[in-house]
Amino acid sequence: MPDFAAPIARLIDELKRLPGIGQKTAQRLAFHLLRADREQALALAEAIRNAKENLRPCSVCGNITDADPCLYCASPARNRKQICVVEEAHNILPIEKTRQYNGLYHVLGGAISPLQGTGPEQLSIKPLIERLKNGEVEEIIIATNPTAEGEATAVYLSKLIKPLGIRVTRIGVGIPVGSELEYADEVTLLKAIEGRREL
Repeated sequence: MPDFAAPIARLIDELKRLPGIGQKTAQRLAFHLLRADREQALALAEAIRNAKENLRPCSVCGNITDADPCLYCASPARNRKQICVVEEAHNILPIEKTRQYNGLYHVLGGAISPLQGTGPEQLSIKPLIERLKNGEVEEIIIATNPTAEGEATAVYLSKLIKPLGIRVTRIGVGIPVGSELEYADEVTLLKAIEGRREL
């Protein structure tokens, strides 16, 4: 005898496919949606359908957008001499929230990870190199994650781009603001010391 009616079981199975959602969370979400009024549940379904039908990668930078080129690439107010390279489109928002960066972006679509079968050819590296050929870009800021894969990607990009005569920088990593040194691991402290700057 099945635990749930077939439509509920299917909804739970689909919710479990989302990252970070296990069986119990999927069940809670499914029953929440069933308790919600019809309009609220259908609004969620419509938002998902609309996003899948109308969003696509920007043909220039790879950001997720409903207009091509995206708002960053199309803006005449952005600094076209800098490109910040990120792993995924959702990495752009935290950088924008700082209100300190006004350049362009390039989304790689991941990081080099031989264990997961992701090599440079699976990433959006060729389009980045093509963007550099017009000679307008003076600096590439590599903002990949401070993981082994992110570091490997940063080193690979640096070796590829530096010979083109373009400045390559890496975002700083180290001790978070507001934390204490005693709670930092050795690698974080090493990166903080390596990335020190003059006061």
